[in-house]
Amino acid sequence: MAEATIRVVVADDHEIVRAGFSMLLRHQPDITVVGTAANGAEAVDLCRRERPDVALVDIRMPVLDGIEATRQLTADPSGPRVIILTTFDLDEYVYDALAAGASGFLLKDVAAEDLLSAVRVVAAGEAMLAPSITRRLIAQVGRLRPSPVRRSADLDRLTARELEILSMVAGGLSNAEIAARLTISDETVKTHVSRILVKLGLRDRTQAAIYAYESGIVTPGAQS
Repeated sequence: MAEATIRVVVADDHEIVRAGFSMLLRHQPDITVVGTAANGAEAVDLCRRERPDVALVDIRMPVLDGIEATRQLTADPSGPRVIILTTFDLDEYVYDALAAGASGFLLKDVAAEDLLSAVRVVAAGEAMLAPSITRRLIAQVGRLRPSPVRRSADLDRLTARELEILSMVAGGLSNAEIAARLTISDETVKTHVSRILVKLGLRDRTQAAIYAYESGIVTPGAQS
């Protein structure tokens, strides 16, 4: 039986970026580029027509920027997972894009294997939060632009172990890293993370990390 194909949309206002990323993705047997867009409005319309699994979205685009495009795309329960593309690893808008619903981000000079891995990981329902660069960005931007701490009543639904794991997720630790630290199985960690997301009404690990910072469970720059 043929392996399921990951449907991808590439949105960037620079033609060379669209062409380069699309060419790389199209050479993969398990990935199909269903279209490209030159601005955020085109990206939203294209995704609504083609229903891709993953959308690579430039954070700075004309007509409709990547943050608002991400917000509109992730508001749709059947919308794609969004990976934000940015030129700078400390782009001040990346935190906003993650808060808007993006599942992660990549620098535009990303290595080919890392781009392909990101698309496959996000398509599988995970979030690109593990790389150290993401860990550093969330901490740095959170420190520069702290959100008002909001203690949600939903936190009271979490067990002590779930709160502990949530803080580790916010630190950018993978399931394997959390499992090793707590001396439990990867599957147990996965179960805990799934329960945390359900209890807090969150989409994925990236949103859990943002929630943890905004609720004061962890502080920007803190090491897990």
